[in-house]
Amino acid sequence: MTPTSPSGLPAAHPHEKDVERRFLAHWPRLEARLAEVYGGDPRWAGFIGALKDRVWAAAIARPAALRDLDSRREGSRDWLSAAGQTAYTFYVDRFAGDLPGVRKRLDYLDDLGVRWLHPLPLLRPRDGDSDGGFAVADYRQVDPRLGDMDDLEALACDLRARNMGLIVDVVCNHTAREHAWAKAARAGDQAFQDYYITLSAEEAAERERHLIDVFPDTAPGSFTFDPDMGGHVWTTFYPFQWDLNYANPQVFSEMLEVLVFLASKGVQGFRLDSAPYLWKAAGTTSRNRPQAYAIVEAWREALAIVAPSVVLVAEAIESLDDVVPFFGRDGRGCDLAYNNAVMTALWGALADADAGVFNRCLAASAGKPRRAAWLNYVRCHDDVIWNALAAYAPPEDLARWSAFYGEGGGFSHGRAFQTAPGGVPSTNGMAAALAGLQPGQGPGSPGAHRLALLYGIVHALDGWPLIYMGDEIGLPNDEDYEADPLRAGDGRWLHRPAMDWTAAERRTQDGTLEAELFGCLRRLGVQARMLAAHGVAGPALPVALESPAILAFERTEGAQSLLCLANLAEAPLATRLPLAYSATTRDLLTGRDRQGGSIDLGPHELVWLVTT
Repeated sequence: MTPTSPSGLPAAHPHEKDVERRFLAHWPRLEARLAEVYGGDPRWAGFIGALKDRVWAAAIARPAALRDLDSRREGSRDWLSAAGQTAYTFYVDRFAGDLPGVRKRLDYLDDLGVRWLHPLPLLRPRDGDSDGGFAVADYRQVDPRLGDMDDLEALACDLRARNMGLIVDVVCNHTAREHAWAKAARAGDQAFQDYYITLSAEEAAERERHLIDVFPDTAPGSFTFDPDMGGHVWTTFYPFQWDLNYANPQVFSEMLEVLVFLASKGVQGFRLDSAPYLWKAAGTTSRNRPQAYAIVEAWREALAIVAPSVVLVAEAIESLDDVVPFFGRDGRGCDLAYNNAVMTALWGALADADAGVFNRCLAASAGKPRRAAWLNYVRCHDDVIWNALAAYAPPEDLARWSAFYGEGGGFSHGRAFQTAPGGVPSTNGMAAALAGLQPGQGPGSPGAHRLALLYGIVHALDGWPLIYMGDEIGLPNDEDYEADPLRAGDGRWLHRPAMDWTAAERRTQDGTLEAELFGCLRRLGVQARMLAAHGVAGPALPVALESPAILAFERTEGAQSLLCLANLAEAPLATRLPLAYSATTRDLLTGRDRQGGSIDLGPHELVWLVTT
């Protein structure tokens, strides 16, 4: 039987059978998810019919060079959960100037063991302050300061040749006020006015009572009056970032077309920025609504038809109960999500030399669907949000950690950041600074040991380890950001420094901090990729030991079990081991065999023990 498109037209492309197979497998669930959101909308019939044709046409038009990758990943059921898929995240201009500059630095990233590149927002932003590129004026153009779409496609091609992938930020919750859709809306086009949410002063005030300010100091409130729109436009973040109206099904279609367009350029993954905010509902915080989860699942199913090798990453810095649903009700939503609770808990555990909060968060994070994977990280471009641990630690703990890292209460060189009323201040700072590593200190310093310890922990967890630019050489805070008028108002630029390539060259010089840290992260990536060969599998689950200062977790679902032990304390500690590890074990990080029912750990020492 000759395959036909959803509209009944004859199929005319050689890969039409694959498209038909994927369509039959994924379209019913895609339509069902959208029916939950838009089924009662009078536009439903026209919308779903047009979308069906669009998805089919996009799948047929998938570039031939990308179809092989689609087929390989479809044929490898467990590729997503393969160990050691190290990701590296950075701002293009801070790392290498522009996209051609990034291409010239691929040997450096290859040497580090990177498998996925995640440049932070690089699509064309508004002029002036753009919230670090998160106010997008055009989804189909690259920021001209960084290059153009041909440069992006060339980078994606280079990465595929190295068996590496490119993840790009798609800011799906809002556009810049200068986006073409917003310009048309401000010019009076009613169709585009329905792409945004405009309320009267009274309506906005009522909604505001239930919302939580994201930037209470620098951008208080969630609405901005615009005379051209005749009311108060919903602006969750900054006044120049206009929230999209996903109650309009056309907005869903527009954003799907953006994803498909970028996927056709070789992009292999999308970080869905601000995904929790996609759906607004009166009388609620308008975060993590069921419709937001359904929209993300629908995008996942559409891409499974058009570009099945592409992954979706949920940027949801929320409680675990709110993050896990982004993986999808049956594991078909986002492929990855930031393991924010575990990351934040790591810093709390390090401050107290007590693994309790980490254990609670790790146990909760194990509840994700098996198909999906965590993105495990030590730091990123945003602040450390202590309030995200409210379900796992009492307020006094949150306040103590906030002061410890942001107000000079401990070894940290971080700074306090803003918070919503009733919360504790978040913290800004590079991982090296938060770990207490000062510029000029060597590899034997406590700060260097703490930094290596944290990265050793996240590499042993199930999921993908993420390295933030510069952590591999101990890059310090950018203390001069306040001299730049476009950055001075946002304290997060403290931990968005320019790459120090002079320091990076020292990674080849024995005895330097850069050589020690770079070599450490490179070895961790190698060993993480070897875990499957050692038979290690399954989620990481906490193990309670005699001393709360020894953080411990194991993975036990493979032929061999892994026990990760990390001494959070400044002093040496000894502990008895679980029975399964009291016979002969091997420390994968040193390659040495060991025996006995107890172990001695030096200050901030890390071991990965596997049963033999």
